[in-house]
Amino acid sequence: MSVDRAIRGLIFAYAERLDRGDLAGVGALFAHAGYGAGEGPLIPGDRLEAVLREFVILYEDGTPRTQHVTTNVDIEVDRDESTARARSYFTVLQGTEEVPLQTIVAGRYRDRFECVGSRWRFAERRVFTDFVGNTRGHLKRPPR
Repeated sequence: MSVDRAIRGLIFAYAERLDRGDLAGVGALFAHAGYGAGEGPLIPGDRLEAVLREFVILYEDGTPRTQHVTTNVDIEVDRDESTARARSYFTVLQGTEEVPLQTIVAGRYRDRFECVGSRWRFAERRVFTDFVGNTRGHLKRPPR
């Protein structure tokens, strides 16, 4: 598998797992990584699942009723192919019985990756939020 494909797979796996309500799976993606908002402190990967459970509303079907759309993915791999960086945009759509289908948040991801053995994994994700809409149906409470 190419480096580009492996890294894209990780980026898209995050969106898919989150949209399915697989918060443990999201946490597993970041088991060796930090996750943070903007330039703020990083949440250790082993705490990410608990933080998501604290904030994200899951509905009766076990999902947050969201669709993360990740676009404009730009990947830069270092010379020895042991680390890489990626930039991408995200748009999150949500529709519930109470809230019609709409964009609830949009922004940018800045990711770092590392290759251990022959497997790529997240080393860090920073989320920069550019636009926020109606998140009442998505978040239990606003982030601090």
